[in-house]
Amino acid sequence: MFKWLRRLRALPSIPEDAWQATLARYAFLGELPHDMQLRLRTLSAEFLRDKEFHGTQGFVITDEVALAIAAQAVLPILNLKGGLDWYDDFVGIVVHPSEVVARRKIVDEAQVVHEYDEVVAGEAMDRGPVMLSWQDVLASGITTGGGYNVVIHEFAHKIDMRAGDADGCPPLPPGFAGKRSAREARAAWLAVLQPAYEDFREKTILAERFGAEPPWLDDYGAVSISEFFAVACEAYFVNRTAFARDFPSVLALFDEFFGRGQA
Repeated sequence: MFKWLRRLRALPSIPEDAWQATLARYAFLGELPHDMQLRLRTLSAEFLRDKEFHGTQGFVITDEVALAIAAQAVLPILNLKGGLDWYDDFVGIVVHPSEVVARRKIVDEAQVVHEYDEVVAGEAMDRGPVMLSWQDVLASGITTGGGYNVVIHEFAHKIDMRAGDADGCPPLPPGFAGKRSAREARAAWLAVLQPAYEDFREKTILAERFGAEPPWLDDYGAVSISEFFAVACEAYFVNRTAFARDFPSVLALFDEFFGRGQA
């Protein structure tokens, strides 16, 4: 509500030394073409203008923290029509110093309630804030080999949720994949993503149960197709070479959606 009021504020200035330090720490940002870096910087400033950061457990939000999160958060929407409108369902970003334990409750098919604890590095809440572990955000500068990036993961969920429940299929633009209707576009999307997810899940199961070689991609992607989408987005943006080798069909799908060909 009243987001237009926030847009009236002047963009915050990002000091050159702070920007260069961010590009150096997160090499996948520093490797972007110069024109993309310029757009990334502008969009990062818009993100910093519109979002509110909150530290927990005494954690202090410094310029380094806010800029690192902003620059990685806007990378997926850099070429998406609408820009920051993809993230207009929330304002707050909660940063913990490290991973946190979240209490979960699920009801199985027999209507039996199960409660358990889950250690999480981040969480994106539908129409709510995004939670991140600074320890994991910082580690994203050295975990690109495994395609890991907690910021991109959680903001990929936000993109997915724009269509409603997180189900691995974000809202698709008119004419996506040459389809005339949203229903046909969604079917085309899932025709690529669903088999890729099922194949990844099978490989993960074979590794866990029978000692087969585990996939290099984070096995959390085997939990559900929505988690596979988020995990795949991480690798797509931070380790394109390995992702292209093992997921060529998903790479082409993501290229069309995220506008990589427009870069």
